[in-house]
Amino acid sequence: MAKEVVITDRELYPSHQIPDDSDLDYREQFPDLRPLLQRQLRGIWTRENALRRFPFLVWGPQYNLKKFLSDAIAGITVGLTSIPQSIAYAVVANLEPQYGLYSNFMGSFVYAFFGSVKEITIAPTAIMALMVQHIVLELGPAGAILASFLSGCITLLLGLLNFGFVVQFISMPVITGFITAAALTIISSQMKSLMGISSPGKSSGFIDSWTNVVENAGQTRLWDALLGFISLTILVFLTLIKGRGSGRWRTASKYICLLRNALIVISGGTLAYAFASNYKYPFRLTGEVASGFPPLEPPPFSTTFNGAFYDFPQMLRILGSSVITIPLISILEVVSIGKAFSKGNPVDATQEMIALGLCNVAGSFTASIPTTASFARTAINSSSGVKTPFGGMFTGVLVLAALGLLTEYFYFIPKATLAAVIIAAMIFMIEYRAVAEMWRIKRIDIIPFLVTVIACLFMGLEYGILIGISVNLCFLLYLISRPRIEHRAVMINHTNTLVLRPTNDLAFSSAEYFREKILNMATKQVADLVVIDGEMIKYIDSTVVKNLSSTVNELRLQGRQVLLWRWNREVQCSLYRYKKDQFLPLFRSEENVEHVIMRWRESNVNEGCV
Repeated sequence: MAKEVVITDRELYPSHQIPDDSDLDYREQFPDLRPLLQRQLRGIWTRENALRRFPFLVWGPQYNLKKFLSDAIAGITVGLTSIPQSIAYAVVANLEPQYGLYSNFMGSFVYAFFGSVKEITIAPTAIMALMVQHIVLELGPAGAILASFLSGCITLLLGLLNFGFVVQFISMPVITGFITAAALTIISSQMKSLMGISSPGKSSGFIDSWTNVVENAGQTRLWDALLGFISLTILVFLTLIKGRGSGRWRTASKYICLLRNALIVISGGTLAYAFASNYKYPFRLTGEVASGFPPLEPPPFSTTFNGAFYDFPQMLRILGSSVITIPLISILEVVSIGKAFSKGNPVDATQEMIALGLCNVAGSFTASIPTTASFARTAINSSSGVKTPFGGMFTGVLVLAALGLLTEYFYFIPKATLAAVIIAAMIFMIEYRAVAEMWRIKRIDIIPFLVTVIACLFMGLEYGILIGISVNLCFLLYLISRPRIEHRAVMINHTNTLVLRPTNDLAFSSAEYFREKILNMATKQVADLVVIDGEMIKYIDSTVVKNLSSTVNELRLQGRQVLLWRWNREVQCSLYRYKKDQFLPLFRSEENVEHVIMRWRESNVNEGCV
């Protein structure tokens, strides 16, 4: 039976690396944190942090007339598109049209001073409108406004706590699947308006929407359907020809495409007004839009709707998972859109969360529904040559002017035209190319994509995105629990040696797998000596420590010796704190495995073991 090998610290470490007892003392691991905390608090109030948290301090001193004119042109261009879309998205949320406009201007004002990506436009979006739809059905406008306030508070809190890194855990396949499912759901919900069907249906979910269309297809109004499909065809055509051609035609097509939504809505409204002048109403119209500026009041924490009173706990119960999913989706949208238009520059996700949180909190005081970055309007803002986030101010002013002066004309906008505007925007949000890229790059990514799409379509967007994230995290956990272990068998000095090299850190989920792989490989290779190369291991937890200890004992019972080569000093200390006597003799730091084995044999010969 082999003797227990005892090797002194001098044999293991050069003189400058010998661990003393202070390295293993728990008290040394928890020094006085007060100086560190003081330094951190002082670090908050630095010039660098001030410029990061108040971006207008960066571009403000350099603002000039040229930038002002560029921002004005871009802001007005975005506003002409934003007004009809905001009205349309209010309809999606089952709200009166003015609520879409209320939600538009406050986000533009606040983001102008706190946003860090000049191209981003904060406004109501189709996805946000869809996510508050069921809330509005149960609580009325008060539910949507409270959702805006709560989502803003959560987003702002996460930003202040520097939780910007959280978005890194949501993968591209899940985001792609969510956007695709949301686009399909919104298209489905607008089909009845496009065809002039007046039946409200049970909900605007994917299945219910198509069930409603099929069951009430006989109610289709010819003139509504004709206007809707013609408008949709024109919008899709203008989107496809954008930027094509040359010379004057290229310039003209660019601006026509930028203003296509406004042109279609104005044309539809003018046509409906002409018929109404002759007392003919062939189209279903938007109807009365309340004029005047939005009310300035705190968000509602209780409400009366359909004769029933709801206090705050009851409202919170109806909001349910939306309290989490709305801020999550809004953060995803603003960060992903910011990255798409930042032209390779880093996006400060934490600052975007702070800005978005402020937009929603401030918006809730002016009857706003939840808002986030709009991809279509951000694209228009970018192509219009915006220079700073201040361009949003002009969009907000234009929306306010529309609320004060133009609301009486919104009455004549046909619902079929608004449905065409929404569907045309959603068609180009379906991620065809991303699916093809996933198929070429990594086909397994299709699984979380499909799970997210199917779950969102059949279970709702809130549950779908959570299910997609969960499935994707399961993939990640599986990879973490199955670390790659490189191995090679060598015969050195008549010693059959197995060298194992894990290529990443070890956590509790991989502990048992790591143990089984070592034992199986050692048995398969009939190894006399097992050398575990820890060069790539920078972290282990207590579960791994205990499993490694039992693995060493099992190998010794099989008559095999174990050495731990090139392990990180912090990891060594973790093992020492568990069983110093067991692990201290095992560590080696020689340059190559041949020297490790030679040194080990010399030690064993000196001890009489070989």
